[in-house]
Amino acid sequence: MNTTITSNGLPVLPQAQSGQSGGSTQETTAANAKPASATQPNDSVKLTDSARALTEAAQGGGQIDQKKVDQIRAAIANGSYKPDPTRIADRLVSLNSQIDGK
Repeated sequence: MNTTITSNGLPVLPQAQSGQSGGSTQETTAANAKPASATQPNDSVKLTDSARALTEAAQGGGQIDQKKVDQIRAAIANGSYKPDPTRIADRLVSLNSQIDGK
């Protein structure tokens, strides 16, 4: 029994020839790709202030009180850490106000 599969309007991708000796489609595609040095010399990237702040934070530019982090981590591990839901809610409302600009 033969079943014909159609592309249903989708683009038809090239198929590897069964007579090729071990060559893969990926190798053929990679060989035809343009090198990365073919980009325009005037390409540039501009980061927003938010992106710069996130980059700085990710690189450790922010001040982290490692002693406090270790204390909280130990309190969580031994079960003595008790978060204050009211304080958390207040800070979330404050953060939301800052984001909204109110």
